[in-house]
This record gives sequence, C-alpha cells and structure tokens, in this order.
Amino acid sequence: MDEWGIALPAIIGTVAVYYGSRVLYKRFPFPFLLPIVTGTAVIVLFLAAAGISYPAYMIGGKWIEHLLGPAVVALAIPLYKQREVLKMYAVPVMGGVTAGAAAGILSGYFPAKWAGIEENLIAAVLPKSVTTPVAMEVSASTGGAPALAAVFVMVAGIGGVVSAAAFFKWCGIRHELARGIALGSASHAIGTAKALENGEREGTASSVAMTLSAVLISVLIPSLAFILF
Repeated sequence: MDEWGIALPAIIGTVAVYYGSRVLYKRFPFPFLLPIVTGTAVIVLFLAAAGISYPAYMIGGKWIEHLLGPAVVALAIPLYKQREVLKMYAVPVMGGVTAGAAAGILSGYFPAKWAGIEENLIAAVLPKSVTTPVAMEVSASTGGAPALAAVFVMVAGIGGVVSAAAFFKWCGIRHELARGIALGSASHAIGTAKALENGEREGTASSVAMTLSAVLISVLIPSLAFILF
C-alpha cells in the first residue's frame, strides 16, 4: 500500500473522531467529555486494538499536525481585536503570566524532588506548562527526555482544562482576563482552545499568556538549571 493509502484513512478517521467528540461535548458539556480528552482516548484505544503503530498512524497524522502552525498564527486575529484591552491591563497580565510560569515550574519540581525522582525525569516535567516544541527543546537542554516532556505537556494541558471550571468556581475567579491568563499559563494551547470557547477576550488573554510563558520558561529553566539540579 502506498503512503496515501495509509495517510488518507488516518486523516479521515481523526477528523471523524474529532467531529464526533465535538457533537458529544455539545450535547453533554462535561469537562471530561472535552474533544481533546475523548478524541485522544478513542484514537489511542483504536490504534492499540487494531495493532497499528504510532509511526504508521503519523503518516497521515503529520498532515494534521502541520496545521498547528497556521492555527497558532490565526490567534493573532483576536489578539489584534483586543489590543486596547491588553494595553490597559499590561501590568496585571505580565504579573499573572510571570506568576503562572513560576508556578508551572515549581509545581513540577518540588513534588518530583520530594518523591526522589531522578534528575533526567525532573528535567522532563519542569516545562510541562508550555507548548510541546518548546517543552521538548527545554527538556533536552537540561538533560531530560524530549518524548517524555511531550507526555507531561499533554497531561498538564488536559488536566488543566478538565479541572479549570471547578477551580475557577472554587476560587471565585470570574474576570475574563484572569481566567484566560490562568488557562494559557497552565495548559498552553489546549487551555487556549478552551478559553476561546468561553469568549474572545478570555481566549486572547490565554494566547498572550501561552506565548509569554513559553518565552519565560525557555529562559528560566536553563538559567536556573545549576540550582534545580
């Protein structure tokens, strides 16, 4: 079978699973039924049951992955629309993102350190709150496993969006910018997608937080490596 004979079923199947997951989520809008959660679970279970390897699936999956770049660039549209709001709240936004980046690092470091986990595993968990490409590079620069860092990124992203609604309610966080900053800082692109569902202003704050967090963490972790390890 040629490459497209493998790629097309993977692309069509992934799109169909995602569409079905969105329909399910709209019908039953519970956190654990978010498309990223149910869609990922269905695809993983199907690949495991059918005996299809990940490299074989990615022959088609890589074409969907290539769309992530344009999708991220498209976030500039709501960012431009909300530019005056961001200027008005520039100081709180920067403060929130800085606090979120620090919390993302420390929430991975101290539990792992107290549990006696090896340093290479700690290096993989530290950048869990930024986008996958950045996390993999940061992890590799400090001696961690890039592939494992990608797993922790997925866990942080999914865990954040699943628990966000309950956490905001428990803490009484209602302001759109505060919620967006929290989602972008803790759950990167997955959190930003969720924030955009809640509103353009919240999504804009999340995209800003996601971008700034990636920059801050890519500088902080390598700079503090001599203290952390």
